[in-house]
Amino acid sequence: TGLDKFSVKGSQFNKPLLEFSGACAGCGETPYMKLLTQLFGSRMFVANATGCTQAWGSALPCIPYTTDNNGHGPAWSNSLFEDNAEFAMGMYLSLAQQREAIAERAKALLPLVEGELKEAVQHWIDSLGIQNEGEVTSAISRKFINVLKQTPLNGKAAELKEYLLAHEEHIAKKTIWMYGGDGWAYDIGYGGLDHVMATDANVNILLVDTEVYSNTGGQSSKATPIGAVAQFSAAGRRYNKKDLGRLLMTYGHIYVAQVALGANPAQLIKAIKEAEAYNGPAIVIAYAPCINHGLSKGMGFSQMEMKKAVDCGYWHLYRYNPERIKEGKNPFTLDSKEPTESFREFLMGETRYAALTRTFPEAAEELFAKAEANAKQKYAIYKRMADEQV
Repeated sequence: TGLDKFSVKGSQFNKPLLEFSGACAGCGETPYMKLLTQLFGSRMFVANATGCTQAWGSALPCIPYTTDNNGHGPAWSNSLFEDNAEFAMGMYLSLAQQREAIAERAKALLPLVEGELKEAVQHWIDSLGIQNEGEVTSAISRKFINVLKQTPLNGKAAELKEYLLAHEEHIAKKTIWMYGGDGWAYDIGYGGLDHVMATDANVNILLVDTEVYSNTGGQSSKATPIGAVAQFSAAGRRYNKKDLGRLLMTYGHIYVAQVALGANPAQLIKAIKEAEAYNGPAIVIAYAPCINHGLSKGMGFSQMEMKKAVDCGYWHLYRYNPERIKEGKNPFTLDSKEPTESFREFLMGETRYAALTRTFPEAAEELFAKAEANAKQKYAIYKRMADEQV
């Protein structure tokens, strides 16, 4: 199309490799994965945690993940809440070992060949480990494979060719995405997630935050904010929501972004591109309205609800990119503007908050005031971080 694939318009000319999911109408989760498959679908490995994402992502016998015209698509599997991060780490280690074996053979082949093949092999070897390798090297890898297939070889070179073509699916760089909700990442799988993120493994996370255990009936999680009504918090959640992004930033080597598709799709795509290109652990925390929220206008307005959440300061958009430190820049960029809309009006537009004014009116007033104060304080903290001089 000539359009930048990593733009709002350009991305939509790529075929989505997600179709006919088993999600609720208006689900806030599926658009994020649909976009991810449009950007990286032909070379994606998805490690899916238990939860809604796994339920609608494997609604047998109709699997919503599909393939492109070349028969390539996401390689998907799922694991339990408590060990999905470790499961993804296993995928990463396996793929890293496979590519190391490919690289060894390619380097051994280089002095045994000449001409176009030598050039293709050298070009591929030179591309290993560069920034944004997966996107940059797809064409390089294809050329390497095509020239290798067309070139007759003898002896040791023929043995190396046979090995390389037998493992040709590992020549192009893959991208690994852990995928799941807040019940996994904030709660039950948090220990494993933290353990993997503490390493330098080049893994990515797409965390769709519905602020509640959506799939099992709407129980509160550590992502549930103050004042929200959920199972086990019928009188309103009494504690602060865990600020997972800020916790992970303290490591200093993790790419962290917080996004909302309906509020700022360009910022979302920029965050996904930066996260995948970053050579290390990366997490994108995405706001996802859910049927459990009880939107007053219905789930057909879930994208608009995301915009409202950002405009009133309920949800903040930012990116923390450690690469910027090397350039002498502040790694933290606050992409949200100062809130302009009514925080209380936003709360009253969702049953999970509005219901509390009928069941526990006095508690509701106290909790909503706390929630608004917390949101303002959080924005002030992010603003200070964004204004810091390096």
